[in-house]
Amino acid sequence: MSKLSLSQLPIKGKKVLVRVDFNVPLDREQKITDDTRIRASLPTIQYILDSGGAVILMSHLGRPKGKSSAEFSLKPCATRLSELLNHPVIMAPDCIGNETHQLAANLQPGQILLLENLRFHLGEEHPEKEPSFTQQLASLGDVYVNDAFGTAHRAHASTAEITRYFPGKAAAGFLLEKEVKYLNSSLVQPTRPFYAIIGGAKISTKIGVLESLLQKADAILIGGGMAYTFLKAQGLAIGDSIHEDEFLDKAKQLLALSQSGRAKIILPQDLVIADSLSKDAVVQIIPTEQGIPSSFQGVDIGPQTIQNFTTILQDAATIFWNGPLGVFEIEPFSKGTYAIAHVLAESSATTIVGGGDSIAALQSAGLAEKITHLSTGGGASLEYIEFGTLPGIEALSDATS
Repeated sequence: MSKLSLSQLPIKGKKVLVRVDFNVPLDREQKITDDTRIRASLPTIQYILDSGGAVILMSHLGRPKGKSSAEFSLKPCATRLSELLNHPVIMAPDCIGNETHQLAANLQPGQILLLENLRFHLGEEHPEKEPSFTQQLASLGDVYVNDAFGTAHRAHASTAEITRYFPGKAAAGFLLEKEVKYLNSSLVQPTRPFYAIIGGAKISTKIGVLESLLQKADAILIGGGMAYTFLKAQGLAIGDSIHEDEFLDKAKQLLALSQSGRAKIILPQDLVIADSLSKDAVVQIIPTEQGIPSSFQGVDIGPQTIQNFTTILQDAATIFWNGPLGVFEIEPFSKGTYAIAHVLAESSATTIVGGGDSIAALQSAGLAEKITHLSTGGGASLEYIEFGTLPGIEALSDATS
């Protein structure tokens, strides 16, 4: 990585402003249900503490749309971080303002301050609408570290704009470096055979990465809701299945490209269909070519497809997976997603999984530890594959020799 690293940054006696990704899932009681992203930030935080710096953490949580809301407070993250580090964490009442500025000014080496949700201010996602926001954030620290790979594809105040205030002092944290290292070594220049498994609901959010993967992968296995747009583009009946009519032409183009590119797009041979998204739905398994009747919708890949995908993946050297292959949250429709999760866990290939739903499936199956690398950023990993860099990375200072 050609960007300045945290390990190259003089931080003794400095206030280190660190962008982390604490956008964690919460239940109705505001309890964290998965602290993976907080745990992923610990090496960077601990290094700063051990090196004599003071830590000022900033993150977003959810989509509060520029307004303060208890529902989206980072207070549960402060509590959990304190437990994980066995170290007190000071919680700021806001991410900017006089009181927060005073807390930062008084912070001593070895102390941790967590700022309140950045997205309580419009200036985070729309720096042009609140021009002073970025400057106020920057004024809190002496040096800047971005360790939030999951938001590095956003040119927001705290991920890109802020680096202008830290010339030569804006570095990559250890998690960001780790993510880029795995993506570069495994996906940008993959060991072959390289197979990509792409699922999830929409083709619209993954067109760019599909176009990129058609030139990089040896095969792209398609499942999930996005498969039905491809199937409709082939003239097959898809019943009431989720799809995007406005992207049918694009799906046809991608299928045509797959005939001439390195990678072949492989669609499900059979489907699990249901008359409703419920555990007690009427369920059938049909060959894809038969078409889905109008009162049914596709909910999972079928057993023949599971077997076909499994066979293809047997000789893999590299596998990238993003997006579930069915409505895995509902038990009768989860077999495809869990079957492929087991294939990856048992594979000798380098396995990289990006995206919250895919990782959630691995964790619920107890297989997460058997994957080579779990990316903390699904969208960011897709955009990195597509573009080879991200705005949050580009904005960092260049490495010192």
